[in-house]
Amino acid sequence: MQVAASSLSPARVWWLAVRPATLAASVAPVLAGTAVAIHERGARPGAGIAALVVAVAMQIGVNFANDYSDFVRGADSPRRVGPVRAASSGVVAPKQVMWAAIASFAVAAIAGLALAFTTDWRLLPVGAACLLAAWLYTGGPRPYGYLGLGELFVFVFFGLVATVGTAYVEELHVTPLAVLAGCGLGFLASAILVLNNLRDIDSDAAAGKRTLATRIGRQPTRILLTVLVASAFAVPIVILATKLAGVTIMLMHFGIPIAAVPVRTAFATSDGPPLVGALKRMAVAELAYALLFTVGLLL
Repeated sequence: MQVAASSLSPARVWWLAVRPATLAASVAPVLAGTAVAIHERGARPGAGIAALVVAVAMQIGVNFANDYSDFVRGADSPRRVGPVRAASSGVVAPKQVMWAAIASFAVAAIAGLALAFTTDWRLLPVGAACLLAAWLYTGGPRPYGYLGLGELFVFVFFGLVATVGTAYVEELHVTPLAVLAGCGLGFLASAILVLNNLRDIDSDAAAGKRTLATRIGRQPTRILLTVLVASAFAVPIVILATKLAGVTIMLMHFGIPIAAVPVRTAFATSDGPPLVGALKRMAVAELAYALLFTVGLLL
């Protein structure tokens, strides 16, 4: 069950609404994209920092938007396990959460506009698609997060787009290495969402929130988690086989033990608190994956 919201200060509720554990999903692809740019001798630090601002602001905006939209749709039932949701806490006004989401998206939009006008105006429709997809994940008349498409959204936007986009704004072209890195990070970002939805599978089903986990069931969701993690660690093998990087890229496999722990937890229990810990551990695994990719690529 959730921690009693009445015992928390507004500042603490806001911090929990940010979902700090998920921020690795925005930092990791920017780190990997920058590593690709440095490897291919096209790094532009200013563009990389702006890309980081866009990614983090988008992630925070998505978290706030989900918080507000789930409250409006009644998906935050008392059965839900996990961090306190700001809009349903009674400590923070729901409209404030909505405006916080809008403000976060505005920060991302401003940084994205600056990037587009200093690099390539063709990034504008990409940025617009990112903002639209972020809001429609749980907002709008037919939120696709309720249609079992959340994992696909995360793979595309927090994996491929974030990684390839970062590399592009720094070196002004798309490369196979950036695409492969984006796939690897997309797999792990999707694994974070899978763990989140596995944790909430019962409360989501009761609230009518049709995530992929509620559609396919608990055991197939666990298998999907395994496939996503295994696919992520197959990426360095593909990179080496295609000679896009040297053998040091295999250092990424030192991240396997970190990612294996939350997978084991998912198979061992259906209890909420251990799955909350598993989700946080998978976020750490994604960040470690990006760091090991960076080290392996630049050695």
